[in-house]
This record gives sequence, structure tokens and C-alpha cells, in this order.
Amino acid sequence: MPGTAAVPWHDAQQLVLVTVADWDVDHGTLRTYERDGDSWLEAASPQPVEIGREGSAWGLGLHDAQPEGPTKREGDGRSPAGVFTIGEAFGYAAGAQTALPYAPMQASSYCIDVSDSPLYNRIVDSREVGEPAIAGSTEPMRRDLHADGDLRYRLGFVIEHNRAATPGAGSCIFAHLWKSPTTATAGCTAMDDAVMESLLAWLRPERKPVFVLLPDAEYARLQAPWGLPAMAAAP
Repeated sequence: MPGTAAVPWHDAQQLVLVTVADWDVDHGTLRTYERDGDSWLEAASPQPVEIGREGSAWGLGLHDAQPEGPTKREGDGRSPAGVFTIGEAFGYAAGAQTALPYAPMQASSYCIDVSDSPLYNRIVDSREVGEPAIAGSTEPMRRDLHADGDLRYRLGFVIEHNRAATPGAGSCIFAHLWKSPTTATAGCTAMDDAVMESLLAWLRPERKPVFVLLPDAEYARLQAPWGLPAMAAAP
């Protein structure tokens, strides 16, 4: 794509895109695209998603810092906006229908959301790191066992926000199943079970997929310089 060779995701061949009406809404539209030469082709029909209960804010990803808009902070209830690599898939079962690396979660699996922990923003096993290392974490990955049968983490994947684990910048950002079509998240992106299953089956790590979340106005501003699909406004 002309003018986009300098962006870190210029060689991405798959794109998961979430657009939202503005910074403060808690829901949006998910679209998927595949690269065809210099163009993006939509890969499936648009689907509704829920995001952070307070909306979205600029996260730490592949993109440069932006001059305007809120900034993601730990515990702010906002989903990180920007462009991010897609990490491993995870779930409650021993395996999943996906080409992504997959990690089965155990009762001892936690994502560390304690900003001053040396394990901040990492999924760890308390049997390996020790119980003291997970003290204060509010993110057990087997929510069915630790949170009254909650199935939202039954299947999902990591959105690699804040890979450098900058303290206080936000942690444990996932795409996962929704509790309901009207229930916002603490900062993740949530969707219907069938949408997640189709998405995981479609994603291919060799195609260097990226996850993008942007409010409509920011998408209009950045679509061309970032080499994003031309038609992506929420319906």
C-alpha cells in the first residue's frame, strides 16, 4: 500500500477491526479483513461486540503515541485503542480449533494485574511461580472455577497491549466471550461464542494478524496513513 511501508504492521495479511462511535461508548462492530495485493477484502459479515464499560483509550501497541484522546490506565474500565499484535489463544478445554498457539487454562492460571509485580501483564501458573506471586491479582483465568461458573474465558485470545509491561498502563487485555450482548467488559473485547469460534478458526499466525480498535473519528483520520481498510465505519 502506497505510503504505509513504514508502519510496523505493513506486512500484516489478516486484520481484526473493531470500530466504536466515540471514546466513551461500550460497544462496537467487529470486522475481519484479508490482504489481497494492495487491498483489504472483508472476510466475514460484521458482528456486534462489547468493549470496556467506560469506552476506550489509547493503548500501548504497534502504533506511535497519538496527540489527542484518553490514555489507557490500569483499572480505568477502558479497552485499549490502536494497533496490536494477536497473541496466544486460551480456553478451558485441552485444545481448540485454531492455528494460533493455544494454552489450556488451569485452576492455578492467573493473569497478573498488580502494577508493581515483576509478573505484571503476564499469564502465569501459581504452581510454578508460587502463591505469593499471585497475591492481589483479580484475574483468575479459570473463571468457571473462581467466579461462580463464569464462562467468558472459556475461549479467547490475547490482545498484546503493553507488551513491555509498563507499570500502571493496563494489563490482561483479551478478546473473549461475552456474558450477554449488552454486558460491557473491564477493558477487553467480548463477542458471541460462534463469532469467537469462527475468528479463531480463521486466524493464521503466519499471516501476521493484527487487532485494531478505533473510534470512528480516529479511524477516519488514520485509515489512509495506517493502511487500513477504506470502508469500516460502524453501520
